[in-house]
Amino acid sequence: MSEKLEALRQKIDSLDIEIQRLINERASCAQQVAEVKLENGEGAAVFYRPEREAQVLRGVMKRNTGPLHNEEMARLFREIMSACLALEQPVRAAYLGPEGTFTQEAAIKHFGHSAVCVPMAAIDEVFREVEAGAVNYGVVPVENSTEGVVNHTLDNFMGTNVHICGEVELRIHHHLLAADTTKIDNITTIYSHAQSLAQCRKWLDSHY
Repeated sequence: MSEKLEALRQKIDSLDIEIQRLINERASCAQQVAEVKLENGEGAAVFYRPEREAQVLRGVMKRNTGPLHNEEMARLFREIMSACLALEQPVRAAYLGPEGTFTQEAAIKHFGHSAVCVPMAAIDEVFREVEAGAVNYGVVPVENSTEGVVNHTLDNFMGTNVHICGEVELRIHHHLLAADTTKIDNITTIYSHAQSLAQCRKWLDSHY
């Protein structure tokens, strides 16, 4: 191993130690924030403030000088904030399930992996969980660039007392699955959710 490489690795190790120390120092500050909030009589519902988180992330991206892109830097800080918030009180968020859906991906992107994300079988159930206070937040699809608004979601906003407090933009990718022995030219029928078929209509029309 060259001396230059060894020196760089030692520098990385030193930086990792300092980063770890600073993250724990931040976490300790988060715990103190929780104590101050309780002393001031603030309820559990105000531990998570989306506007404060958005302000922090805007600052992170504004200060970023690279080489990491703004998105990657914001993602790192969101996970740090999610872990720190879990020390105060983990956020509970219901989302349109099942597990593995784009809605779950959106929930994790917004709240981080330390949040407790609960899958619901239908959009209505997400709204009911939020209204009942069983969860702090709900994550539902509102619109997409191909099919426009999701009317069922908008109907639930009209019929409940919940309101929009945040937005997550998510790039959607779909995959066509078939058995190993299937040749793509022999596919005659494709099964999927109506929304997924609509999102892939242009590609499907050009290939099938």
